Amino acid sequence: MGNVLFYHLTRSPAEALLPVLIGKSLAAGWRVELRGTDPGRMDWLDRQLWQREGFLPHGLAGGAHDARQPVLLTVPGQAAGNDPACLMVLDGAEVDSAECGRLERACIIFDGGDAGAVAYARDQWKTLTGAGVTAEYWSEESGRWERKR
Repeated sequence: MGNVLFYHLTRSPAEALLPVLIGKSLAAGWRVELRGTDPGRMDWLDRQLWQREGFLPHGLAGGAHDARQPVLLTVPGQAAGNDPACLMVLDGAEVDSAECGRLERACIIFDGGDAGAVAYARDQWKTLTGAGVTAEYWSEESGRWERKR
């Protein structure tokens, strides 16, 4: 069973962290599913990932070549046709313990400036750890990412 890492954003937006996490996942040889809740936001992230410096090969789910995509951006109801080893979720997208059991890693990225997002992440932590999933909490509060105990 894989573990789940919670990333509490307090200084930077998700689009600043995603290239780092995706790059590390690809370097580990993993395919990635990046799951959000809003198709418009995923379209926007698609453009952001293409426009950044460096190359992160990816695609939006629903294309003809989903199975070949190293990173596939999805929303609920779309299958990750790329057989991901790592799942990254944004904006309160759901992840369950059964998914975590099939993955090497899941990453839950949440906005520390949104009280609802923080509360939902706490609920996800309780649910997943209660089901036996190993979890880690990461914070950028100090100005750099640190694992908290």
